[in-house]
Amino acid sequence: MSSQKTVFVSGATGFIALHIVNDLLNAGYRVIGSARSQEKCGKLLEKFGNNPSLSMEVVKDISDLNAFDEVFKKHAKDITIVLHTASPFRFDTTEYEKDLIIPAVNGTKSIFNAIKKYGAQTVERVVVTSSGAAQIQPAYCNRDGLIVDESTWNDCAWANCTTDAVTAYCASKTFAERVAWDFLRENKGQVKFKLSTVMPVNVFGPQMFPEPSKTTLNTSSEIINKLVHTNKDTEWDQFNGGYIDVRDVSRAHLCAFEKEECAGERLSLFGGMFATQDILDIINDDFPQLKGKIPVGRPGTGKELTTKGFQINNERTKILLGFEFIGLRQSVDDSVRQILEVESKA
Repeated sequence: MSSQKTVFVSGATGFIALHIVNDLLNAGYRVIGSARSQEKCGKLLEKFGNNPSLSMEVVKDISDLNAFDEVFKKHAKDITIVLHTASPFRFDTTEYEKDLIIPAVNGTKSIFNAIKKYGAQTVERVVVTSSGAAQIQPAYCNRDGLIVDESTWNDCAWANCTTDAVTAYCASKTFAERVAWDFLRENKGQVKFKLSTVMPVNVFGPQMFPEPSKTTLNTSSEIINKLVHTNKDTEWDQFNGGYIDVRDVSRAHLCAFEKEECAGERLSLFGGMFATQDILDIINDDFPQLKGKIPVGRPGTGKELTTKGFQINNERTKILLGFEFIGLRQSVDDSVRQILEVESKA
């Protein structure tokens, strides 16, 4: 695709989105991003050195079904690619519908409707940032022998998905992704764009712009951050699941619209399984300055957890994308190294 094309990135201040914006600019694209306030827009522009190829628009509330209308009305003639990354990812709420499900669903409806109204004949490709959560219910994760692939869907229903924040978040990503595919099917012939979705699991890796003032990181990165700051005698949560590095997630978003073979595909971003113990082993091995300060656990026993429960087969995605994913050790090492560097400068 021409490097002169303009890409709209919703939720441009997010952990993944910042890497995407950076990669787009480096690839020569013009980028229009959105954020919830003028202040956030201004800060992002400053972080990218007020790059003339980057501009920002305020979208206050993605729960509003007309949230993206003004952006597309204003830029309809320019935007040919849409990357919809904006969606809530938080577990610190009990207002599951209000804070998780409705914003995810309405945000997707609003951006697709805006494309239909103002960019039906100009937008060529759309990529939705979905999640591995849209592939499986949390309740099924401990099922030995269960294989999840690109065709697998979380079979949650609205009526029973508001029992806890994790289940509600997984449901929000599922419902939002279904909205995207349903829209395309129902509006065949009325819009010209081709759709792809990207489904990352737990996303590790360095922040695009680390901030010394932030003591907690985004939800996935906080898994590593907490271990770095856990006292050696403190009890810690044993957790396991799939991982992918944020730099690979960003790269996959570009492939999703640049590669014709990715059109119409659900791309499963999964680099492998991990357990909290695996992360502790890596940190203790590679950061001697932390050894004796953080927990040791039971070194080498991560496989006892990662070989149990569901597994992911994403061979189709790997072939479509055509690049090797960053390994767990590099992802953890780069994350921890950045955390320590930022703290040393604080």
